[in-house]
Amino acid sequence: MQEIPATDKMIGRRDGAVGHLIFNNPEKHNAVSLDMWDAAEGILDDFENDDSVRVLVISGAGGKSFVSGADISRFEKERQGKDATARYNERVKGVYERIEAFPKPTIAMINGYCLGGGLNLAVACDLRFCSEKSKFGMPAARLALGYPFQSIRRLINCVGTGAARDLMFSARRINAGKALRIGLVQECLPEEELERFVIDYANEIAENAPLTVRAMKFIAGEVLKDRDERDLGRCDEMVQACFASADYIEGRKAFMEKRTPAFQGR
Repeated sequence: MQEIPATDKMIGRRDGAVGHLIFNNPEKHNAVSLDMWDAAEGILDDFENDDSVRVLVISGAGGKSFVSGADISRFEKERQGKDATARYNERVKGVYERIEAFPKPTIAMINGYCLGGGLNLAVACDLRFCSEKSKFGMPAARLALGYPFQSIRRLINCVGTGAARDLMFSARRINAGKALRIGLVQECLPEEELERFVIDYANEIAENAPLTVRAMKFIAGEVLKDRDERDLGRCDEMVQACFASADYIEGRKAFMEKRTPAFQGR
């Protein structure tokens, strides 16, 4: 296990083939300040460029919250005035987009509250697993906050139009069972089992062929785009690269020899 230097509020850690991005502000339910977003992007850079990292797990420290959104106590400093607010919003938007487009599978491990910006962060991930005590909500309508197109798009892509409108218009919180029923999370587990499940699941992904997984993630993202925006040429290139890889040979050999393949991502 290897720590990646960041700030005391943002932790990057490698655990074998799994990279961990941890929001570490538990006394404020992992509310996020501008310097935390800056540190998060640096950690993402490191994990994206490290071929040994094949899966990214995003979580919040403290056992009470995943991420609770922006740190309101920092608004006076970071979001005072129109220009400062625009810069802050653009910074946050960039990190969300970075996570959504991250070339390796991303998992949100949710233990506790997942509200507002935290929910937006969770739906930017590929998969979401939560503890039974977790609560989810989109409180923007109770705070008179504007909610941008891309954030609403992610939520609708995740749970569908009706469930997304329910969360947005009512601004109510839902429990983990409801989140599982509407497809917001893929699994709901006892708190004491959550971390072990996520680690095992991430390692299972990491054992699969990296080129195939990366191609599937890219193509899945293209499916969600408007037809005119899809890069079908790149999709085909990535598929053909799988068939031309040494991993394709290894996969066939391992199957015939009845053993676990050792994929190298090339």
